[in-house]
Amino acid sequence: MYKKWIVRIGLILFLLLITACSSPMPDSSNRGMEENMEITAEDIPEEPSKENIINNLKESPSNQIDALIASNFPQVDVVMEDDSMAEIYATKQFQLNELSSLLTEKVKPNEESEVVDDSQMFIYPDYFITLKQSEIDRDVLLIEVASETFVKRNYSPSFLSTYFTIRMLDSLFGNNWSSRRSQDCVNEGCYGGYKGGYYGGSTSSPPKRGNSTYRGGGPGAGK
Repeated sequence: MYKKWIVRIGLILFLLLITACSSPMPDSSNRGMEENMEITAEDIPEEPSKENIINNLKESPSNQIDALIASNFPQVDVVMEDDSMAEIYATKQFQLNELSSLLTEKVKPNEESEVVDDSQMFIYPDYFITLKQSEIDRDVLLIEVASETFVKRNYSPSFLSTYFTIRMLDSLFGNNWSSRRSQDCVNEGCYGGYKGGYYGGSTSSPPKRGNSTYRGGGPGAGK
């Protein structure tokens, strides 16, 4: 009887060892990938009416695209790296083409891309603005406001070249940026646009999420 228990215990320990050895090990190549956070319509704080947002944008004396977006839309996430960041806003009030027209009529961008896969990008002085229909909830339009420094340090050239030519990007960032950045992406991973999760940049510490607060509200609100 005693021997049978020893055999059973030994068999259980053996099976536990086999299970542990067969479990997949963490993939170090994904060290920059943050946990996905799916933003749905239910996650967005109550917004002003569509008419009020349109009036606020049109009547605002500001021509700073980042301040206009911060003043009129709820912030839902922040991606940070050192002294640079990408701020993520969201709205249920607009579709991509509606907000694209509204923003570019208010403040004309230096460069404007075509719509690619329900996403469009604009280059302003100091900022890259991306409008993207959420892949999780089609009622949600994501608005990413990324500083030029953040884009230069973290974005993937292959992702940006979906919207703009490599020649234009190298001209903007200088010193064969696309070639150097591509090598960084091979070694450490790159940011490929906001999807609720994101890849780290070329530094040893990948971008992190920061605190997000609702800062929308009206023509008097802002940074």
